[in-house]
Amino acid sequence: MVNPLHVTIPYRQLEELLPILLERQLQPEIGFRGEDLDQLDPELVERAAAAFTAAGLNVSIHAPFFDLNPGAIEPYVFEATAIRFRQTLAAASRFGARTIVFHPGYEYWKYGGMDHLWLNASLDFWPAIIDLAEQFEINLALENIFETHPGTLRDLLDQIDSPRLGHCFDVGHWRLFAKSSLDEWFTTLGHRIVHLHLHDNTGKGDEHRPIGEGDINFTDLFARVDQLESSPTMTLEAHTPDDLDRSLVNLQKHR
Repeated sequence: MVNPLHVTIPYRQLEELLPILLERQLQPEIGFRGEDLDQLDPELVERAAAAFTAAGLNVSIHAPFFDLNPGAIEPYVFEATAIRFRQTLAAASRFGARTIVFHPGYEYWKYGGMDHLWLNASLDFWPAIIDLAEQFEINLALENIFETHPGTLRDLLDQIDSPRLGHCFDVGHWRLFAKSSLDEWFTTLGHRIVHLHLHDNTGKGDEHRPIGEGDINFTDLFARVDQLESSPTMTLEAHTPDDLDRSLVNLQKHR
């Protein structure tokens, strides 16, 4: 059985954390910034990829997102995003990654409620990236960030309707920003979920607390996940070693 669990680590800490990941048999979700992709260390990538493969550990990737938007109307931002995402796919292929998580770039107030502007630009953006993902045999997952409801992601994923492009459900962002219930979210997008981001908060900020240390009902979440036709992979988005340890312990209460 494939281990679905990953843990988030920044690429800039990969060298330092590689021995710990291997010792503890933790599968990484490697997060890239734009400058990381420009300064990629081929020797480190090759060594880490070989070590993960030898240890039987899968890799997932988180694409850069600061100032980027695949639904951008501004042509220069659109092109800069495409460049970074193509770089991400190339780096992911060198790691042998199976999944890349992307931010979709949608914000209600940025588009003044005119969702079609973001949707039309996104429909122009993603096909070329999906074609490249097909070449690399990598799956792509769009993460909910500021979405208050699942409709915008549903519209994009339904119109593209590619098995290479799915949904990463981030339960912490859902708790913080969504006005839709968990039931509505899973009814609308459950069949598109290929990956989960797991962290906790109390609705006051993107705190990235260990799971079980906020007010998210993880028992309810995992009951819904267990009803999905396909089991998604998942990443614990803990930002400190202590938070990761607590999340790993608390996760056992729900799995």
